[in-house]
Amino acid sequence: MKPLVILTHPMPSGWVAGLEKEVRLVTGPANTANVSPDLQPHFAEAEGLLTWLIDRVDEALLAQMPRLKVVSNLAVGVDNIDLEACTRRGIAVGHTPGVLTEAVADLTMGLLLAVARGIPAAAADARAGRWGLWRPDGWLGREMHGATIGICGLGQIGQAVARRAAAFGLRVLYTSRRPKPKAEAAGGARRVPWATLLRESDFLSLHCPLTAETRGLVDARALRQMKPTAYLINMARGPVVDTAALTQALQQGWIAGAALDVTDPEPLPPQHPLYRLPNCLITPHIGSATETTRRRMADLAVANLLAGLRGEPLPHCANPAVYEQAP
Repeated sequence: MKPLVILTHPMPSGWVAGLEKEVRLVTGPANTANVSPDLQPHFAEAEGLLTWLIDRVDEALLAQMPRLKVVSNLAVGVDNIDLEACTRRGIAVGHTPGVLTEAVADLTMGLLLAVARGIPAAAADARAGRWGLWRPDGWLGREMHGATIGICGLGQIGQAVARRAAAFGLRVLYTSRRPKPKAEAAGGARRVPWATLLRESDFLSLHCPLTAETRGLVDARALRQMKPTAYLINMARGPVVDTAALTQALQQGWIAGAALDVTDPEPLPPQHPLYRLPNCLITPHIGSATETTRRRMADLAVANLLAGLRGEPLPHCANPAVYEQAP
C-alpha cells in the first residue's frame, strides 16, 4: 500500500502532481492558519507531512503521528517547526532554499525604491486628482545613489540584495554570524557590528532567520539608534521587529519610514495603526510570489518528501543531525 501523506492546505492544480502518483494524499481545508483538526483522523497513519510556513509542527502534533518519517516545509525558514523534537523522533525536515533568492531580492529593492521615493503616496495623489502643476518641491523622495544600505543577515538572499544595491550605487554594510569574504570581494560589502549598522544605515534591510537571538532584534532601543532619515525594510520574519515599537517610531519620527513584507502578527489586522501611517508600506508576504519561484518551491518540497519516505537523505534538510543519530 502506498504511504499516506498529509498536505495541510490545497495547492494549485498540477503543483504536486509528482506526489499524487506516489502516495495516498489527504489534503486539509483552505483558509486555516494551522494544521486543521479535520485532519486528525489521518494522523496515526501519516508517514509524510507537507506544510506551509503558517503551520505549527510541535511536540503535541508529532506525538499524534507515530509513523511520521518526514516533514517537508514549503519555505526556506523553518521557525514554524520544532526541529529538536523532530530530530529526537528521527523525523527529517525539508525546506526550500535557493530557488526564491532572486525573487525575494527583487522585491526588497522594489520596496526600498517605493518607500525611498514615496511612490505609493505619489500614485495615490495622482489617482485622487491631486496632481496639479509641476513644482520643484513636489513629492520629494530620498536618493539611493551614494546612500548606505545595512543588511542584517548576509545569506543567499542578503548577498543577492547586496549585489543589487551595489549596482544602484549604494554603499553596503552588513552584519552576519560569520564573515563573508567572497561577498566582500565581489561587491565591496563591509562587515560591521550591529550598533554600527543601526547608526550608519540609510536603509536597514532585514534578511536574518527568526531565532531566539533575532526575535525582537529591532526594538525601541534599536530604532532609537537609527537615523531619523533612515528606512527599515523587513523581508525576514515579522517577530524580528517589535511591532509596537515600530509603530511608535513611525508616529514620532524616530525613523523616516518602513516597508514590511512580513508582520507580527501575520496577517496584520486591517484596523492596525500601521496601515494608517503614510510612511509605512505593507505587502502581504509576497517575497517569493512569482509563478516560477513558487512552482520551484513546490517541486523541491515534493522532492524532499519523497526522499524522506524512501529513507533517503533529503535534497535540502534543515536538521541534518537526524542522520547522525540514525542506526
